[in-house]
Amino acid sequence: IMYNFNHERWLLACQATRFARVCLEDAFKYSMKRRTFGKKLIEHPVIRWKLAEMARQVEATQNMLENVTYQMKMLSHEDFMTKLGGDCALLKVQSTKTMEYCAREAAQIFGGASYVRGGQGERVERMYREVRAMAIPGGSEEILLDLSVRQELKRFERPREAKGVSARL
Repeated sequence: IMYNFNHERWLLACQATRFARVCLEDAFKYSMKRRTFGKKLIEHPVIRWKLAEMARQVEATQNMLENVTYQMKMLSHEDFMTKLGGDCALLKVQSTKTMEYCAREAAQIFGGASYVRGGQGERVERMYREVRAMAIPGGSEEILLDLSVRQELKRFERPREAKGVSARL
């Protein structure tokens, strides 16, 4: 039954990655025009660090998403279902954690504007509310992390058992 969730997890990862990128883009645009203490927000080192960290996580997640997508396309359906369950689980966890981080940091950059359902921070406010709606379907983060480790453990044990070697870690 766990194999039936691979496509759902992949789709949720696509959505969460895009939502994280929206948070990054909106925060970047806002920091270019908002002024505090006589200068633009982007001129403050801590804001640049926040944006760089958000970008790093989004790009790493995008890379992981493209890697899994390529494997989905190239593997047979049976291999995809049996070999990529752990990778899809890790991808979903990575993407939802990235979305959560980016939504939180974007809300910090927007300040009070991110708590209002309209105006400049409207999309960030919405993404911040949607984080849990992305993280829960398809399996909770703890369950998915356990699933990925169990699948890797099976891959690790198979070759060792075939050679008659103990599978102890």
